[in-house]
Amino acid sequence: MISRNIRIDCTAFVTLLTFVLVPTFNFAQDTKKVFPLWENGVPGFENRRTEPEQAKDYWVKNINSPSLEVVLPPAGKANGTAVVVCPGGGFRLLVYNAEGTEPAEYLAKLGITVFVLKYRLPREEGSPYSLEKAPREDALRAMRQVRSRAKEYGIDPNKVGMLGFSAGGEVVAAVAYASGKGDPAAKDPIDRLDGKPDFQMLVYPGPLGIPETVPADAPPAFLLAANDDPCCGVTTASLLVKYREAKRPVEAHLYTKGDHGFNMGNRSQWQSIKSWPQRMADWLGDNGYLGKQ
Repeated sequence: MISRNIRIDCTAFVTLLTFVLVPTFNFAQDTKKVFPLWENGVPGFENRRTEPEQAKDYWVKNINSPSLEVVLPPAGKANGTAVVVCPGGGFRLLVYNAEGTEPAEYLAKLGITVFVLKYRLPREEGSPYSLEKAPREDALRAMRQVRSRAKEYGIDPNKVGMLGFSAGGEVVAAVAYASGKGDPAAKDPIDRLDGKPDFQMLVYPGPLGIPETVPADAPPAFLLAANDDPCCGVTTASLLVKYREAKRPVEAHLYTKGDHGFNMGNRSQWQSIKSWPQRMADWLGDNGYLGKQ
């Protein structure tokens, strides 16, 4: 009798686990999804779409089918804002974990629906892609893809921004300062949508694509870098001045120390750098991007 009772209790326990753990597992699986920017491959480079990516340690490269990885906010916390995250890597590789996955997970906790962009790498050895064309094409298509999925993910199409690190900031610049208007006659309905971000957040951005004069419709900007960054401290400071001259909304943080490539700050020895993501969260909240729809 005792043995039978134990058997019944074990069966009930397994059944309980099935109901509790399986939905949890499915939710974890569903929180991240990857889809290509172009289903049939990049126009003009369709024959390269099946070439495998290369990934090791912190980086990804050999990207011939650019894509977006979706990182969803916790259930019930979505606020309608979306951000496309562009990792850095000098267009030779993508610092995908520290400047893609980690910031995406941070933003998702704030209620933002995040899309991490794997864009093509024009400076990678043997790359067939143009530095003048590929970043803009990929960024425009990424923004349009996100807006095309606004209903699917509960996104406000007027609250779609971009976050770029280093060369990823240059990807953002490729679409932030020019018209992103789509072609109303395009065969692909995604290409009819606007590809310009509604706001931008640039962390030690590179100089490529920064205009001589910031246009009157430039998206509001959050800028952040270290003053001792030999590459991008000057870019950040000069962009701040240009935004002020154009009387466009801007917030900038220039830290004394930090150098280049401090990612989300958690590996830095400097407390100001460790806590920088909170400054970004403050800016997002102050500008209405974290409020409920």
